[in-house]
Amino acid sequence: MGVADSKEIEDSECTLCGQCVTRCPTGALSARDDTAKILEAIADPDTTVFVQIAPAVRTAWGEGLGLSRREATVGKMVSAVKQLGIDYVFDTVFGADMTIMEEASELLERLTHRDKYSLPMFTSCCPAWVSFCETQFPQLKPNLSTAKSPQQIFGAACKTWFAQKMSIDPEKIFSFSMMPCMAKKNECCLSGMNGAETGQDVDAVITNRELDRLLRIHQVNVYGLQESDFDNVLGDGSGAGVIFGASSGVMEAALRSAYYFATGANPAPDAFADIRVMQGYRELTVEIAGMQVRAAAVSGLANARALIERMLSGEVSYDFIEVMACPGGCVGGGGQPIKDGYEQATDRSPVLYSLDQANAVRFSHENPSIQTAYEEFFGKPLSEKAHKLLHRKHSE
Repeated sequence: MGVADSKEIEDSECTLCGQCVTRCPTGALSARDDTAKILEAIADPDTTVFVQIAPAVRTAWGEGLGLSRREATVGKMVSAVKQLGIDYVFDTVFGADMTIMEEASELLERLTHRDKYSLPMFTSCCPAWVSFCETQFPQLKPNLSTAKSPQQIFGAACKTWFAQKMSIDPEKIFSFSMMPCMAKKNECCLSGMNGAETGQDVDAVITNRELDRLLRIHQVNVYGLQESDFDNVLGDGSGAGVIFGASSGVMEAALRSAYYFATGANPAPDAFADIRVMQGYRELTVEIAGMQVRAAAVSGLANARALIERMLSGEVSYDFIEVMACPGGCVGGGGQPIKDGYEQATDRSPVLYSLDQANAVRFSHENPSIQTAYEEFFGKPLSEKAHKLLHRKHSE
């Protein structure tokens, strides 16, 4: 579809966040439907299909199917997805934890070598925000973390470490994601997102609304589901990884692990809860190994623009900034179920924080699966192999 100035939408300055779709008063706008790709891969007996499901999906997957929040548990979501005929059902939280290992290490590297790097460091998990930064504030591209998003890190890990571990030919793997975000459809197609060198690391992305359609197509009885676990090779995830789906969750998770990496001791799990923000932006100054770290978390691109303009004018100064394009973060993503006239992000975020509180592991660096992945394959955060597979260069 063409947009202003006779450009294709991919060549415009649109961030592809999908908020226009969620707010179109006539329902005239829609996302590209990729469910046919998924069904084709599932039907191919020579293809091993695996899916990763983002943290924010679990907050809303039942909304379009008539399930209450109490009924729409994580375990029932996994059971529903397994009935689609997919070979492996994984949790993107594993990728979120690995993102934190890389991003928290990168933050400390920048903080301790200020003469070599640009500060503040911006998180890079939100592809709509990254696109916004690259087009609206290109001078700040060196400030973007080079760590890939959890979706892309997971895809790279699955087509390398996981494939090797399970003796699966990566050329015969079809890797797709279930996301709350429309911008992820574009992210998986970008150059540099093929570290495993077997095509793109993530072959397709469907939104939460497309998941609803797939479940209806397969006539999955969501009311009669039993609880199931994610497949356990890459199934473990920490509470820190779960809160990625809420605005400021990346920031909070990164600070938890950065504190440990710098001091050798864990902070209290909720030590940085004051950074949590649903609207606008919030600031927090924390001390890590004698360093005063000035942080800010921003919800929404209009608020990001306001904060950046204040920063560029010298009015404020930070070391670490998280930006999420959608209201409330991924829970309010452009691919989530729509309730006309009502923003549901505020209702969804508490689901993630309650899952974090209930998790026995609340720090990404304490996730046993993450520890195994580094021991067996990646070596250590920021290693040569980690840089090749888990990091990217932003557009020139």
